[in-house]
Amino acid sequence: MQDSSSIFLTAFQLIAELDSDLVEIVLLSLQVSLTAVLISTIIAIPVGAVLGTYNFRGRGFIIGVLNALMGLPPVVVGLMLYLMFSRSGPLGDLNLLFTSKAMIIAQTILITPIIASLTQQTIEDLYHHHAEQFKALGAATHKTLLPLLWDARTSLFTALLAGFGRASAEVGAVIIVGGNINHVTRVMTTTIALETSKGNLELAMALGIILLTISFSVTCLMMLIRHHQSDRKLRLA
Repeated sequence: MQDSSSIFLTAFQLIAELDSDLVEIVLLSLQVSLTAVLISTIIAIPVGAVLGTYNFRGRGFIIGVLNALMGLPPVVVGLMLYLMFSRSGPLGDLNLLFTSKAMIIAQTILITPIIASLTQQTIEDLYHHHAEQFKALGAATHKTLLPLLWDARTSLFTALLAGFGRASAEVGAVIIVGGNINHVTRVMTTTIALETSKGNLELAMALGIILLTISFSVTCLMMLIRHHQSDRKLRLA
């Protein structure tokens, strides 16, 4: 068995040389996660905005469900989608099982409650903050949505980054519905699990370094956005 220094050296060499298998896996991972974030954004932002501004019967229940779904176990999502997309399942004719599309659907289900819930909290806080101003202007509730979304743009971008972070690190659901098929559905997290079990630690380490770099970059970007928000509030105060 190779020592740790040799494994790290080979891993960095794979990254520096842009190993074809490595690049393919990373690009597919980014494609799946970014597509899931895009779909989730289209669904979650409007839902969160409506929940943050309108008061209607059942609103509290929906918010409670969203908060509960933020901790949804990925393997349960993967299992349910597997049963739906399998040949004997209700959506078996779509032939989605063991494809990147199924992985995108799984990640979308996992991160949509996160983005929607964070959006709802942000928009609700802003709506209450500006409530007297909106009342004085006689603005209808539906006319406040776009101004509120624009005012909350940096916070919403942070929510999207949180969703991307959850999606890119997900392994349980995508390995069930994707099958971890080489050159088809193999992403960073599933490949790390597979290659580690096979003893191919160099590739697993290279992917781990890239995944950690992405996670660290997302975290730093979120901190910069929050710092910018704090500075902006201080200047306006």
